[in-house]
Amino acid sequence: MKLIIFACLAAVALARPQKDSEAETVLDERSDNGDGNFQYTFQTSNGISSSNTGTPGSEGQSNMQGTYSFLLPDGTLAEVSFIADENGFQPSSDLLPVAPPLPAHVPELLRIAEEQRAAGVQF
Repeated sequence: MKLIIFACLAAVALARPQKDSEAETVLDERSDNGDGNFQYTFQTSNGISSSNTGTPGSEGQSNMQGTYSFLLPDGTLAEVSFIADENGFQPSSDLLPVAPPLPAHVPELLRIAEEQRAAGVQF
């Protein structure tokens, strides 16, 4: 899981225009207790930053919670908060697409389908 997060951050950093190739790390704080608990924060001079906290998960994985941000080409800040745990990677950001609302008839159809399953109806 950590590798995926780091790979995504590296991809974001590498995707920036060439002028950012001279970016420097301005903040790099890391703490690893050796028992699965860790925390890190870093920031670069070109506006890329990340802050994560990790704890051991109930199924042997590392649970992580944090944020990462970077500047978009138009100069606005893109920020993503996330949780990565037993339920997978769960990002949250105003930049992420949102599904349209369900049509009004769908909840009724789902209720009917559930009643049919409970009654043993199979198709």
